[in-house]
Amino acid sequence: METIFLLVRETAIKIPRRWKRAFLIVIDALLLLFALWAAYALRLSNWSPALTSERISLALLAPLVAIPVFIRLGLYRSVIRYLPEAAIWTILRAMMIATMSWVIIIFLMEMAGQGIVPRSVPLLYFLLGTILIGCSRFAAKWMLSVGTGMRRNEVPIFIYGTGATAAQLARALRGHGNRFVMGLIDDDPVNHGRDVAGYRVFPPRDLPNLVERYGIREIVLSMSSIPAESRQAVIARVTGLGVKVRTVPDIGDIVDGRYLVNQIREIEIDELLGRSFVPPDKQLLGHALTGKTVMVTGAGGSIGSQLCRLIATWKPAKLILVEASEYALYRIEQELCSETGPVVIPVLGSVTDERLMRRTIRGHGVEVVYHAAAHKHVPLVEANILEGIRNNVFGTLTVARIAAAEGVGHFVLISSDKAVRPTNVMGATKRWAELIVRQIANEAKAQGKPQIFCAVRFGNVIGSNGSVVPLFKEQIAKGGPVTVTDPDMTRYFMSIPEAAELIVQAGALSQGGDVFLLDMGEPVRIGDLAENMIRLAGFSVKTDDQNGSGIAIEVIGKRPGEKPFEELFYDRANAKPTQHPKILRADGAIEANDEVPSWLRDLDKLVEAEAEADAKRMLFALIDRTDQQKN
Repeated sequence: METIFLLVRETAIKIPRRWKRAFLIVIDALLLLFALWAAYALRLSNWSPALTSERISLALLAPLVAIPVFIRLGLYRSVIRYLPEAAIWTILRAMMIATMSWVIIIFLMEMAGQGIVPRSVPLLYFLLGTILIGCSRFAAKWMLSVGTGMRRNEVPIFIYGTGATAAQLARALRGHGNRFVMGLIDDDPVNHGRDVAGYRVFPPRDLPNLVERYGIREIVLSMSSIPAESRQAVIARVTGLGVKVRTVPDIGDIVDGRYLVNQIREIEIDELLGRSFVPPDKQLLGHALTGKTVMVTGAGGSIGSQLCRLIATWKPAKLILVEASEYALYRIEQELCSETGPVVIPVLGSVTDERLMRRTIRGHGVEVVYHAAAHKHVPLVEANILEGIRNNVFGTLTVARIAAAEGVGHFVLISSDKAVRPTNVMGATKRWAELIVRQIANEAKAQGKPQIFCAVRFGNVIGSNGSVVPLFKEQIAKGGPVTVTDPDMTRYFMSIPEAAELIVQAGALSQGGDVFLLDMGEPVRIGDLAENMIRLAGFSVKTDDQNGSGIAIEVIGKRPGEKPFEELFYDRANAKPTQHPKILRADGAIEANDEVPSWLRDLDKLVEAEAEADAKRMLFALIDRTDQQKN
């Protein structure tokens, strides 16, 4: 018996939707006729009421009036398996409108002398019709859902978009995976109410009601071809509905075979922040990388690894990976090694190892260096001052000096916005690194060497090691709370691929001794970032006076050395544009400081003596002196 039941249910599920709707209409018509017959029987206390021609015509009018109302209110667009409990209110409203319409027709017929209907019959008809229509749907839902195995876990979703990718996605998901497409959403009023790929198209303004009516748990965006500004507006519209928001890969990636159309991914946080995209200057990238022997320090880190991926696509003669972490070096080497890729040479060691750096640069004839190796986590460097100075200051000094001595053509330092008026050791060490690079650039110019030394300064990159974005994601996945040091703190954010492209292009624009500033857009309030990420994951933000579901944001206070806001410029007015709209050049001519070598010698002595407090004071003393010279 159970086998027959399962067979019937599976057959019902596979029937085309148009036939299911037709069958449901017929069932509703029969149920309404039965409800009207039962209303007469209860009113007359007679289960065999006389069937006069007037009663038959009025009975036939009841479903003829009700079915169009049901269609208009969407009772036949719902998928029975995913019918939410809130659908009972739609059924109640539909029966009320249908009954009132029928009563109006009865009134007109009575005025024409076509018979009289007892006043209690319409009320009984409304009650019985609501019960029968509601019970039939929820009984069918139970029959189609109970014991269905994987089908019970299917997630009802909407696809936002009606383009070719949306249609392909809807077809790809039909009968596969654990998502069930309930319909499509589109901004174009021309498409509203139409069917695309067999699915009804709804307007965005109806989303709150649709989510409640159909029990939607996920919205998938299929809008890769629209402008970034419009995409951001759509993301802002759908976040906060209490559903997860996902997207499909770019249509170019699908065509190139890098993704399948049904490979749904999470929304990247930079899409939520709405950063405008500027295509890279291919001429600059090719000039900087193609055919060159390139070395990347810190090759296993967030920025370093992305630089390596970018460089590998531009056919360098050789790519040398310098990394102190064995595991990080192994991962990036395995990722880059391929038959069609460049020659990849892994070098395990620290940038403070002078002999290793000299042997590597000289032995491989390095032409371009991207120096990304640094300790960047502010609280950790604050707790390990001497190690921060050794790695960030003297590591930079070691690599830069050897690069200058070995005739390296281009040296690019990866700096930080925390180097501007620093309040922490990490920022101070990066400022010293900038001064070192400028000093060596000046020495190269004085000696007439055709060598370029420069620095590129930018803010936080999304998803980097130590960034708040991965931390927030992890906390949200665990159910919260999301911890923020100060919700009013602001930070600049940029995607790692965008940062890597801009770093290489800035290096190609350098004339020697430059400090480049990457346009980071508008600063982002950390509290807003946390709230948006919570909503994007399909949760609500839990407030102090809210005891229900949601994820709370917990303020834990600022950590040592943290600034309430970051700066990219000492003086914005002095920043000069370049040929790339997202790269600015700092006016640093007055930053040259001939005292840097002597300060480095004194700092080295303090580090060797492990005089932590004195070394920290000296770090900030040189920066204060340099800043005073600027004013």
